[in-house]
Order: sequence, then structure tokens, then C-alpha cells
Amino acid sequence: MAYVLVLYYSRFGATAEMAQQVARGSEETGLEARLRTVPAVSAVCEATEDAIPAEGAPFATLDDLRDCAGLALGSPTRFGNMASAMKYFLDGTSPLWLAGALTGKPAGVFTSTSSLHGGQETTLTSMMLPLLHHGMLLVGLPYSETDLLHTTTGGTPYGPSHLAGIDNDRAIDDGEKRLCQALGRRIAETARALAD
Repeated sequence: MAYVLVLYYSRFGATAEMAQQVARGSEETGLEARLRTVPAVSAVCEATEDAIPAEGAPFATLDDLRDCAGLALGSPTRFGNMASAMKYFLDGTSPLWLAGALTGKPAGVFTSTSSLHGGQETTLTSMMLPLLHHGMLLVGLPYSETDLLHTTTGGTPYGPSHLAGIDNDRAIDDGEKRLCQALGRRIAETARALAD
């Protein structure tokens, strides 16, 4: 069965909540959404995690990525870039690149930041680069999503974003939720159109 892979890394929960909203949007189209995360990177030494985390979504495998009909990729902002855990996972996708396994599949990106000008757009573009190398078709958010015209928190045409606040305690607002759902719908609808 075709599915949209919603692959994310989240440290304080905001990116995980965004992932759930993206999945909701995908499922509104009738296409299954598969939530997956990646383990944290150890700064001390190479460490291994159990295949199933103690809480949250299961860890992603290359098979999850290879078999998806579309991809939504989410990460918190780390100095205007994706988190190292997501970069580490993507760095291990060379076998899929060599096989052309993701070529022609739709993809979109989303992020959460602590400050309004904390690198939302550069983080989104940093996540796009490996997807372009894989030959994926990027979908963003058009301004027909009117929340983009009125946001004072998160949201860009490159993909949904969230302003978490300096203490990472600001809840995702309704506009940010709608933009996440819109991305999920766009990826799913594009995957369906490409399959037809």
C-alpha cells in the first residue's frame, strides 16, 4: 500500500507535533502516513539504540524511505541547518541514491525554531539539498494557503515552520497546524497524481 513517509527528528516535541499534523493532512486524502524518527547522535562515542525507541514513532529504516510514495522531512533548526541526527541518517542513504530509488517522488520539508529569525528558511533549504540529489520533486506551500499571508509566527513558502519560543514552550498555533496539514495534502495529492 502506498504511503507518505513523515520522517522527523524532535528534541522538545514541537517537530513531532508538526509531523503529526503533516500526517493528518496526508491521511485526509486517503493516503496512509507512516511516522518515523531517527535516533540522536552521540557526541561521546558511537552508540546504538534499540530498534524501537522507548516512546514516540519507530526509528526509520532505508526500506521505509525506499518504499514510500512521498516524503515529508522535518527537523528543528540548529544554527540555520538541520539537526545532526537527521543529517546523519541522510548521509547513510547512498545505497538509495545509487539505485535511484527516490527519483521522481514528491517531497516537502518542515522545521521548528526557538526564535522568529532563527534560520527557518535556511534550515528548510538545507533539508532540500539531499532530496534534490536523490532526484525528488520538491513541493512547497503556495500563497493560496492564506495562512502564509497572515502569519506572525511560523510559515514559509519553502515549507511549514513553527516558532517554539526561547524556552521551547510555545504550542503550535492553528495557522501553523493548517500549513503542516496543507503540506501533507500536497505531498499525498502529488504522489497520487504521479502514480496515475
